[in-house]
Amino acid sequence: MELKLMMEKLGAPQTHLGLKSMIREVDEDLDGKLSFREFLLIFHKAAAGELQEDSALMALAKLSEIDVAVEGVKGAKDFFEAKVQALASASKFEAELKAEQDERKREEEERRLRQAAFQELKATFST
Repeated sequence: MELKLMMEKLGAPQTHLGLKSMIREVDEDLDGKLSFREFLLIFHKAAAGELQEDSALMALAKLSEIDVAVEGVKGAKDFFEAKVQALASASKFEAELKAEQDERKREEEERRLRQAAFQELKATFST
């Protein structure tokens, strides 16, 4: 759905089958979804000339390019700063997820230790 909305906002709407085809073209882990890494693979393949010229992925790559001759250096600077910001926010999001997972692991370990202590006390009173 996110890919569909993005393509619509970029002015290149796709059918459901077209979107599925786009995903299949770069879906390395075969989960039917685009990870951030697979999304970046679109641009890597476009730069390497590995995408068909008439494919929707090539259209996406071209829509995301910036022509310095048209936009000027300031426009290119803004474009790349926005990309850096997006990458930084993705890294921040990943760090937050990792911190959340670590917190859950810590809480689970504490719960396990409390249960073990309880079982030990229970065994003391049971005998």
